[in-house]
Amino acid sequence: MKTFHSFLDKVDERLGDGLERVLCAHHGRRLRGLGWGEVLEPGGDRFGGRAPVREGNRVEVLIDGEESLPAIADAIRRAKSHVHIANWHASADFRLTREPGAPTLRELLAETAARGVDVRVLVWAGPPVPAFQPTRGLARSEQRKLTEGTNVRCVLDARERTLHCHHEKLVVVDDAVAFVGGVDFTALEGDRHDSPDHPPRPIGWHDLVSRLHGPVVADVAEHFRRRWTEVAGEDLPKPDVPEPAGGSRVQLLRTVPNDTYDFTPKGEFTILDAYLRALRSARRLVYLENQFLWSPEIAEVLLGKLCDPPDDRFRVVLLLPRKPSNGADTTRGQLGRLLDADDGNNRLLAATISAHDGGSAAPVYVHAKLGIVDDEWLTVGSANLNEHSLFNDTEVNIATDDRELVRATRLRLWSEHLGRPEAELDTDPADVVDNLWRPLAQEQADRERRGEPRTHRLVLLPGVSRRAGRLQGPLRGLLVDG
Repeated sequence: MKTFHSFLDKVDERLGDGLERVLCAHHGRRLRGLGWGEVLEPGGDRFGGRAPVREGNRVEVLIDGEESLPAIADAIRRAKSHVHIANWHASADFRLTREPGAPTLRELLAETAARGVDVRVLVWAGPPVPAFQPTRGLARSEQRKLTEGTNVRCVLDARERTLHCHHEKLVVVDDAVAFVGGVDFTALEGDRHDSPDHPPRPIGWHDLVSRLHGPVVADVAEHFRRRWTEVAGEDLPKPDVPEPAGGSRVQLLRTVPNDTYDFTPKGEFTILDAYLRALRSARRLVYLENQFLWSPEIAEVLLGKLCDPPDDRFRVVLLLPRKPSNGADTTRGQLGRLLDADDGNNRLLAATISAHDGGSAAPVYVHAKLGIVDDEWLTVGSANLNEHSLFNDTEVNIATDDRELVRATRLRLWSEHLGRPEAELDTDPADVVDNLWRPLAQEQADRERRGEPRTHRLVLLPGVSRRAGRLQGPLRGLLVDG
């Protein structure tokens, strides 16, 4: 039986390698044909590429729904001119806060619009066939609930590529403040109101949102304006550029598939560009929180770093969900490849988190889309590390090289996941990975395997395997990628 499994592993390895080469070659031809071929070429500055760099911004990273959703609600309440929202899906009965008497999304937006504020909501229309949520019927139903009897305008965007979607999540208020992140205004498939304590609940979602002030807000507002103008047929004025509000340089990064919008017929792939630039430049640390990890382009860079580490203290830390909503086997297949490349050197750690009450554990769904490299570069937004987000869904991220912000964000997140004060973690990341991340995660995995109650939320990601599952991502990409 062992020999048979080894044979299957070899077959999977050869087929997976072959399919990924075909898929990467296809992506290369597609990008070169669109004038984006340089994205896949080595070299270039970490913070550069084809997305404009805006000076003079203030960036705050809001962690989990407990912090991000009330901040968005407060900004909407303060709106004087307009509120513009683009989301994957929005439920009219969703409440952004949970204090007694908190209004639903419909009530919040309707009250805002009744004050004379223009409220525009742009959401995905759903898949052409009801294969998965949100269906087109559900999207239309929520549209009616948001608009009937209110002055709210809500438009459904059906210009998606086959089996893909409009996945970005952004809010712009008065062209003065913008939010870019991964939080949807819906309870569909899970609870967005999680907190750093991760109390047990059916499915809590760990997520991140950036709050932006300064010139980069105009880039977010202009992106919404262009989509809205084309889909809704209403020509909005170009946004004014806000005055400098801080010391951070920021890029607005996007995935806009080609042949989707007239305003960028050849598409935009600056999220892929930024990730590849940053990961290639990594010297000491790559820290990724993401819902998926099965992009072969991203995996190849990480494989190269693990096979030929740039420093003895180079570490890769991955925080992923235990069971992604789809692509789980493909993610595990890529993790198997990365573990093989690490070859027992303990430079790579893949973990997940859960809620626990001192006994039983409840799942926490890692929905965050965060990348940190060397405490010198950070990105956060809506893009997953798969073909959908990097090539075929509409996505919006931001990136910054504000080292103080990057380091502070990493320390806050590591404090949340490790249950340690930030001051205790403010040392060489390799020491924290070796002496805290790995022992804690391994101990909880051992307790889980023995059937004992877990005592910590962190645990090694289970079920890492390369057999069969690795093939699903490349096959899906070849089938649905134009």
